Amino acid sequence: MLKPGSTIGILGGGQLGRMLAIEGARLGYRCVGFAPEGDNVASPVCDDFFTNDWSDRPALAAFAAQCDAITLEFENVPLAVADALPKDRLFPPRKALEVAQDRLIEKRFVADLGGRPAPHAAVDSRADLDAAMESIGTPGILKTRGEGYDGKGQWRLKDERDADGVGNISQPAIYEGFVSFEAEFSVILVRGQDGEIRFWDSSRNIHHDGILSASVLPAGEAVEAQVEEARALSRQVADALKYAGVLTLEFFATKEGPVFNEMAPRVHNSGHWTIEGAATSQFANHMRAVAGLPLGDTATIAPQIRMENLIGPEADTAHDLLSKPDAHLHLYGKAKAREGRKMGHVTRIVRA
Repeated sequence: MLKPGSTIGILGGGQLGRMLAIEGARLGYRCVGFAPEGDNVASPVCDDFFTNDWSDRPALAAFAAQCDAITLEFENVPLAVADALPKDRLFPPRKALEVAQDRLIEKRFVADLGGRPAPHAAVDSRADLDAAMESIGTPGILKTRGEGYDGKGQWRLKDERDADGVGNISQPAIYEGFVSFEAEFSVILVRGQDGEIRFWDSSRNIHHDGILSASVLPAGEAVEAQVEEARALSRQVADALKYAGVLTLEFFATKEGPVFNEMAPRVHNSGHWTIEGAATSQFANHMRAVAGLPLGDTATIAPQIRMENLIGPEADTAHDLLSKPDAHLHLYGKAKAREGRKMGHVTRIVRA
């Protein structure tokens, strides 16, 4: 266990890092961030913050020298950065990043454990795309294998005309067939360094334009009937990775059972409801796991919960929500409210 006053490093400067640092402070730890130049909203709540390129090895060394443990707030931290840091102080481990950063590797990893991903094929050229559309069928989605989030790096393809609109395929990609589903849901777990695993209740996730709009509990029968099977796979993934911290797997609830969509080796947007709605939030339990502390109770503490993202200009009037007694507002302190940008969230708790 890390003693109070120890330092936890956080790779990345976004809102997830901000909320992790807040929980680290509550546990009595210093938090130090590291991220390239940008709107690093985690910086104001960290005790120190390195604003350096990922390739700046001297800065990384100085950062690591301050840290008793290191974690991350997004999965696209370059693997070279993980390689430059002490393996015994990095949670989650490098392997989790390696798997999550490549959609093809990720799907194969889960399939090898018995999971069922959507039908898919690797695409490195237009000929590969034509073959994938022929074998898997249309409609489908072409995605870059790396990077991309909230609908970025994705193209919905109904036919060959849509494929023509993609242009040259300049980076490794993957084509996925559409999955007919009744609901989307997340399995969010925390795994301690000793291998103990605890799960939060799964929310039903509602997306608009590829961006999570809301997470709702109870999730409904379609989700609840498939949660145990999805949890069993998620446990296998966490154990296989020798994971420590919060891990998220997203699923489609289908008539044939849960279909794996993707994983995130970090705290997750669909778990923001746990701040007010669970005995211990995903952020608090992640920092507990990183510090080697006992894990907290993950029980849901209210009968109905709805978390809604505040996207773009919606944040401009967010303070009006404070007039609602059931609303818990979180603004991330981002400088510009661009369209499609997550500026904050509100969680509505119904206690009776």
